[in-house]
Amino acid sequence: MSEADVITKFPKAPVTVDQIAADLRKLGVEPGMTILVHSSLSALGWVCGGEVAVVDALMAVIRPFGNLIMPTHTSHLSDPSRWENPPVPRSWWPVIRQATPPFRPETTPSRGMGSIPELFRTMAEVVRSVHPHFSFAAWGERSIDLVNNHELNFGLGEGSPLARVYDMDGSVLLLGVDFDRNTSFHLAEHRAEYATKEMIYEMAPIMENGHRRWKRHRNINLDSSDFNDIGRDFCDSYSQHVRTGLVGNAFCRLFPQRIAVDYAREWIHRKRR
Repeated sequence: MSEADVITKFPKAPVTVDQIAADLRKLGVEPGMTILVHSSLSALGWVCGGEVAVVDALMAVIRPFGNLIMPTHTSHLSDPSRWENPPVPRSWWPVIRQATPPFRPETTPSRGMGSIPELFRTMAEVVRSVHPHFSFAAWGERSIDLVNNHELNFGLGEGSPLARVYDMDGSVLLLGVDFDRNTSFHLAEHRAEYATKEMIYEMAPIMENGHRRWKRHRNINLDSSDFNDIGRDFCDSYSQHVRTGLVGNAFCRLFPQRIAVDYAREWIHRKRR
């Protein structure tokens, strides 16, 4: 959505840092919480200061003795033979494989995550995990614990920041987005048993021992196509654990990640074929 479209859609008034902070508190966000945020800036309305204001408000409410974490994934650093949106000509593949710079946690931009996490990853005292496809950025008292030792194999599984949020009994904030953006359900995919689950191999350009190389690693065939269905059923079954409300103009949900992951694991086991 363009900036002009946002102004047209939400003409009443601009959204401010103070308003976002107040709305977050009303939703149930408290100092000291560990919160994994998935977000859409345009869903909030026209925000004074844009993504900077949103991150400032989150930090002000959670405080440095809490933890804020966001996905900063880099799907473009994958083998071009697997690209579908859009695909590229087969004749390009060797050039892309030879010329693509390696993943650098300090500088490599995220892709498809939105402007809020892309800004967040660049801010002072924010640290980022080293996975070339599924990195996360974190800020707060235990930020290093959240992103350290992010394993290359199964990057959204047991060796990922998602599992560390689970261990810390953290929460998920869907800030103007639906459950199809909820990466924590991928942790449930790793933990669930279902017939169509497969192990696959992926490639990414990384720096290893001072040299750029394409590194092969294992993953499962991730599938978010039923995440909105899982989320709807989760909200129906655990409505007492799901806080809903507006932040700015965005409809938001706040819920404990552990309960959601456990529910999704059983849902996937029962319903995926």
